[in-house]
Amino acid sequence: MSATHSQHVLRLVLSCRSIKAHVTQPGTSYIVAMASSTEQEFLIQYRSKLDQFPRSRRFWDSKVASKVGEKLGFRLKEIGISNIAIDVDEEISRPIDRRRLVLPVFDSLRRVGVEIDGAERLSQIGQNQG
Repeated sequence: MSATHSQHVLRLVLSCRSIKAHVTQPGTSYIVAMASSTEQEFLIQYRSKLDQFPRSRRFWDSKVASKVGEKLGFRLKEIGISNIAIDVDEEISRPIDRRRLVLPVFDSLRRVGVEIDGAERLSQIGQNQG
């Protein structure tokens, strides 16, 4: 596990129905900012996937993940957080198909201006195995 005791930590919760990203305070599990694909703006897309035939196995994709990352980035900037860390070991342990879907979250956060410690290592591994 990376040494993230002095930084805010980004945690991603993935399921076939949603992606949730939240940032916790250093040393605690107190959530300071979060974004999710279950928020109001994603409802129309989610409902359209429900009515789709054949039914999709996943209700979110890399575009939704990118928008979730962007929303989280704006919320972090709003409260003055510009540097976060990820648990690289946890992210590397994800299956490669899930890892490819969450890389847009990190890219969106970077575009908004939030630095992510450890994401460059994850990106390199994703490219090597892809």
